[in-house]
Amino acid sequence: MGATIQKLPLFVVLMGISALAMIVPSAHALALGDFTTMRVFFYGSILFSLLTLVVGLATAGYQPDSVARSQLIALLAAFTCLPLMLAIPFHEAVGNTSFLNAWFEMVSCLTTTGATVYDNAGRLTPSLHLWRGLVGWMGGLMVWITAVSIFAPMNLGGFEVRAAGSAGKGVSGSSDSGDVIDPSERLMRFAMKLTPIYIGLTTILWIVLVITGEMPHVALIHAMSALSTSGITPVGGLYYAASGFWGEFAIFLFFILAISRLSFSPGLVGEKDKKLFQDPEFQTGVTLVLVVTGLLFLRHFVAAVDGEATASLKQITQAIWGDIFTIASFMTTTGFESRYWLSATDWSGLHMPGVFLIGLALIGGGVATTAGGVKLLRIYALFRHSERELQRLMHPSSVSGGGREARRIRKQGAYISWVFFMLFAISIAGVMLALSLTGVQFETTMILAVSALTTTGPLADIAAESPISFSGIPDGAKVILAFAMVLGRLEALAIIALFNPEIWRK
Repeated sequence: MGATIQKLPLFVVLMGISALAMIVPSAHALALGDFTTMRVFFYGSILFSLLTLVVGLATAGYQPDSVARSQLIALLAAFTCLPLMLAIPFHEAVGNTSFLNAWFEMVSCLTTTGATVYDNAGRLTPSLHLWRGLVGWMGGLMVWITAVSIFAPMNLGGFEVRAAGSAGKGVSGSSDSGDVIDPSERLMRFAMKLTPIYIGLTTILWIVLVITGEMPHVALIHAMSALSTSGITPVGGLYYAASGFWGEFAIFLFFILAISRLSFSPGLVGEKDKKLFQDPEFQTGVTLVLVVTGLLFLRHFVAAVDGEATASLKQITQAIWGDIFTIASFMTTTGFESRYWLSATDWSGLHMPGVFLIGLALIGGGVATTAGGVKLLRIYALFRHSERELQRLMHPSSVSGGGREARRIRKQGAYISWVFFMLFAISIAGVMLALSLTGVQFETTMILAVSALTTTGPLADIAAESPISFSGIPDGAKVILAFAMVLGRLEALAIIALFNPEIWRK
């Protein structure tokens, strides 16, 4: 069975998985007595399973001239064309919506962005919310697998910071995990390793959330959203969740999976000797959360003292927790807001600055995780390079230490990180310009562009001075944001790698 699947193109395999996944909302709708939704997804599963079978028979055994090129194109097609298939049963089940909105919703879910055009959660049935969460969860799993099986050997997705080869080319003849050289075999092997871990962690968080008092249906969607960092919720956010503080605490513990890949895949990419607490990404992420939390609390504390306001120890503790949780959530590009996020506002009188959340979303999480953004490893490389340059200003004849890898990060790693940062900034400017041409106000375009490119959909609702509704923007802007989400998910370097002449040569 595995050998047969291995011979199929990646996009065909993803089509088959998506078709089978439609059984889940169909069964859920059947249990709730929602027979319309049940029939739509059941018929959709049959239809697309047959379509996958036909396409699979037609393409079985096809050998592309360049496997790297084929896999990158398959990923690009998966995030742009596959949502068309996912949106068909969703559009039919909702009924009173346009197909463009349904496609936008599926692109947002599959790229783990979590932006939604359905502001009123009650407009969708529980089974449709489950489908949104399931699509986001599958998108997160796809990112996990493809990061270590496709991007790692090509030195993309953040791996280029530590790699000895060039970005988009990799090291010829090398393998980061034993004797696995064939890309298809590598993809299958990592899928078999990571999928049980992903399912197991989701199940654990689901059970914990149910124990804390959450409804099973809501707990499952929040668990899938936390693992995939999609921020999808069927109740309008954690503020309305029944799990309360302990539910937020359980979700917070799983944010570590989006900060460092060593928390779930040690040894998969040649890092067997490295410990989680020694990982630069983990250290950088924890430092950022603590520093930003301290700055926000100090800001409110000074305002409270000047205004002679008083706060109890309980209110102060709630404010600190709300800051820590929300900051970690947006740094991992999940976008969950703590129910205590605005607690400090109640006793200080100051509004929460959304610019902090925008900056954290831009930084993003770890390499080979479901988080988006620039990534912590690139920020770490730029920091170490700046640190070294300051040392050279004070001691021009000094010799840098730390070993070969540290020197590579400070030099080549910082260089490619700066290139990526500039590409990211140009992408933001380009998306802002395109959105302005559709009639969106300039102030709104910045938040929407950052929200899409960092795959942090809730940013538009929380970081803006007044919440931005995706349903209220023009259709042309929705198309632009959808492709911006794909660009943010795949990253500009992966798209540019498709224009590398070497992967187009036979």
